Amino acid sequence: MKKNVLTMALALMATVAVAKDIKTVVVTTLPQMHCENCENRIKSNLRFEKGIKKIETSVPDQTVTITYDADKTNVENIIKGFDKIDYKARPLKEGEKVVSGEGNQSCE
Repeated sequence: MKKNVLTMALALMATVAVAKDIKTVVVTTLPQMHCENCENRIKSNLRFEKGIKKIETSVPDQTVTITYDADKTNVENIIKGFDKIDYKARPLKEGEKVVSGEGNQSCE
């Protein structure tokens, strides 16, 4: 009985030790996204940034939702990733809405 309890305690400690700190940030971009090409450009380039787990884009809401491993990256590094593809990104505050139509660019 004691052996089983000890084994279970060790298994629980091992699980806690490898648990990842997964976080989500929602950003908006300038220039704003206006088509599928814009979305694909962001997704295909940001996926190579260290720690990025998932990227969801929404042209109607003008948002990019990024799930990331906080042990490997942070919001500042994610923002720098947008700079590499000529976008400026800023995190949105809880409940903040984006006004569409500002800073649009044409796709190349």
